[in-house]
Amino acid sequence: MSLHPPRVLTREQVLLASSKPLPATLKTVCLVLAIIGAIVFVAGAIVSPDRAWSAFHANWLFFASMSQAGVVFVAVQRITTARWSRAVIRFMEGYVAFLPVAFIFLLLTLFVGKNHVFPWTREAYPTPEKAQYFNPAFLSIRDIVIYGLMTVMGWWYVWTSLRLDVGRTPEGGAAWARGWRDRMRAGFRDERREIHSTHSLQGKLAVWMVLLFAFGWSVLAWDLSMGLSLHFQSTLYSWWFFMGAWLAALSLFGVLVLWWSNYLNTADGLIEERHFHDIGKLIFAFTAFWGYLTFGQYLVIWYGNMGEETSFMRLRLLPPWVWITVTSVILTFVMPFFGLLSRAAKVFRPTFLLFALCSVVGLWIMRYIEVYPSRYEDKVSSAPFGFWEIGVLLLYLGVWGWVYCAFIDAFPRMRVTLLTSPFRDEVQVPVNPETMEPLPAHE
Repeated sequence: MSLHPPRVLTREQVLLASSKPLPATLKTVCLVLAIIGAIVFVAGAIVSPDRAWSAFHANWLFFASMSQAGVVFVAVQRITTARWSRAVIRFMEGYVAFLPVAFIFLLLTLFVGKNHVFPWTREAYPTPEKAQYFNPAFLSIRDIVIYGLMTVMGWWYVWTSLRLDVGRTPEGGAAWARGWRDRMRAGFRDERREIHSTHSLQGKLAVWMVLLFAFGWSVLAWDLSMGLSLHFQSTLYSWWFFMGAWLAALSLFGVLVLWWSNYLNTADGLIEERHFHDIGKLIFAFTAFWGYLTFGQYLVIWYGNMGEETSFMRLRLLPPWVWITVTSVILTFVMPFFGLLSRAAKVFRPTFLLFALCSVVGLWIMRYIEVYPSRYEDKVSSAPFGFWEIGVLLLYLGVWGWVYCAFIDAFPRMRVTLLTSPFRDEVQVPVNPETMEPLPAHE
């Protein structure tokens, strides 16, 4: 056992180590990509609306679900009272910046692009029950309410996390968020009491966020992904969908932590090898779980041999879709699973980056293969992928990157208070935030 106590940096040291300004070119590139992508999408919506809206929807499924999963992973850190992630979890909290944008994009799809995305606008319902379930008004209302609630709760949770840091640090950050930072500081009490009251509130929010994520993305997966094939149904589909989003969020988190580590020069030892090892283990574990769900769903469909189920899988295993499906499985499961078996592959940065990127790209391709075969079936000789798809992808990449950079520029980049406060580990033993007395075990 080491005779040296762990090194604890001061608040000023953490702020200095993590406050290097983002390159102006990065934000400019994101903005340019978003503008180019928006122009391409608008042109596509006029010239080739089916292609443009299919690409828009496939990217929405990927970026919206991944961003929501990232915010919920942050909440899970509170449920488990995790300490390992305090230096890096703010990089994932930045995912929350995309949620309001995704909400607006969802409204566009439901009210403007629905005729080019959803089969219930042009096909007969196979059963009376599905006619009721996919009633346009019923579907739109529930999806808007569910995603709206998840967005509000995600922002509320991240607000409480940011407030704990903003309230104890000097004014600084992007000018657009100055009013927000002022509101966060309003009514801020002594540090110890704020740590415990925030911890107590986050505990309640986190549990409801996890439950809402599982229920909400089950409904959204049925409505916006599985429902693209009116004749298909699978009881495992929602689990498979939102755990794919969870895996994408973790894999992108790994890429971002690696980038921030290099850009901040490891942030004075705050970002360490153990962080890559821990994130690598999480990616590996949920890669295995995603593979289990994928095979479990496929196996049941295969031996059940029911037409309304096999049609979905069979279509994606025939030309021109088969090699896209196989590529997605290789990138999402085969390479990360076997590649991240060893500790060395998790902590050696080139291999860590390679397998994390494989997972992100593979899951994006999986969202493509969820949408396009349902729209085009076997009516095309080659998979539609070209100018419109690339343009819409640039739109989403640009917008996601731009709002993420805006968030990161506006608030402290690390959980400064929980990294430096002398009371930071008292939350392991919950107390009443008003009386500061320890709570009974059952509470």
